[in-house]
Amino acid sequence: MNLEESIKLAVESLGARLYDITTAREHDKNIFRVSITVEGGTSLDKCAEVSRMISPILDLDEPMSGEYVLEVSSPGIERKLKKKEHFMASVGEKVKVKNFATDVFKGELISADEEKIVIKTEFGNEELTYDNILAAATYFEW
Repeated sequence: MNLEESIKLAVESLGARLYDITTAREHDKNIFRVSITVEGGTSLDKCAEVSRMISPILDLDEPMSGEYVLEVSSPGIERKLKKKEHFMASVGEKVKVKNFATDVFKGELISADEEKIVIKTEFGNEELTYDNILAAATYFEW
């Protein structure tokens, strides 16, 4: 079992879902970020509980060389969509998607399945296959 699978099992054992794992370097610190989702909303207490659960896993299988900071949080209201599951869980939300031709599509994600997504834009519905998506994220209109 690899590190991501171990983290996923630990997160799921606490009633949450693993959304994403990323690494970053900010202000001369290495950061190992674990994003989780919880039905009904992700609380600070749940993030702390997940952090305590996965810390020993990271002690045994260090995710980064040298010192790092573990951050456990919600992916947020504006979040990157990388996996098919991310798109499927975001149906009904506003999304911005860029394809490999660098066209940008903004609107409501009205459907997502194993092959494609459909976005309702101001110009009509746009259908995109996953292999044609360069970048995607949800967005919130303030």
